[in-house]
Amino acid sequence: MLLITKEIKKQLEKNATNTEQDHKPVLKLFNPVGAATWLLTELKDGIAFGLCDLGQGTPEIGYVSINELSHYQAAFGLKIERDLHFKATKTLSEYATDARNQGSITA
Repeated sequence: MLLITKEIKKQLEKNATNTEQDHKPVLKLFNPVGAATWLLTELKDGIAFGLCDLGQGTPEIGYVSINELSHYQAAFGLKIERDLHFKATKTLSEYATDARNQGSITA
């Protein structure tokens, strides 16, 4: 599965030009056999920005390499997937507050 479509990439890159705004996440990625989840709002030079939750109870806002995510191989040969049905209803900071309170991303 393609992690980032052309449309999604265009929106992520557009958001990266306006870092003053608290964007709604454009993309949700997840590990299908683990607890890791990423809600991403921006992309520049292959590095995405957003809420990163590795499933250890401490979700953080930060950066992640799309190249590394696209090459990651999980158990049974599975790869990181894009949530095809994700539609953001809150801003990144609102998701981050909820995730810190819950100990994980619940979107």
